[in-house]
Amino acid sequence: MLTLTDNAATEIRNLVAQPEVPDDGGVRIASNGQGALTLALAAEPAAGDAVVEDSGARVFLEPAAGQLLDDKLLDAGVDPEGQVQFTLVEQI
Repeated sequence: MLTLTDNAATEIRNLVAQPEVPDDGGVRIASNGQGALTLALAAEPAAGDAVVEDSGARVFLEPAAGQLLDDKLLDAGVDPEGQVQFTLVEQI
């Protein structure tokens, strides 16, 4: 199952803290069918999504994305322009 670093959990909580996102919202990671992944704010998981909760952060994984990310670690940082950047790495 996908795991989150402390940095990723913090950045997800920051994103979800926006007023338009419900308290039980999160970020949703989905696959486009060709192996590319998208990440977007979501009010709730879609039918069939797996939910990863860690340190108050919620990630909704579309089934195909969940399979691709089963052995991955999601990390995050902020670039010099202040934009959040998420990266995936292999779990050790």
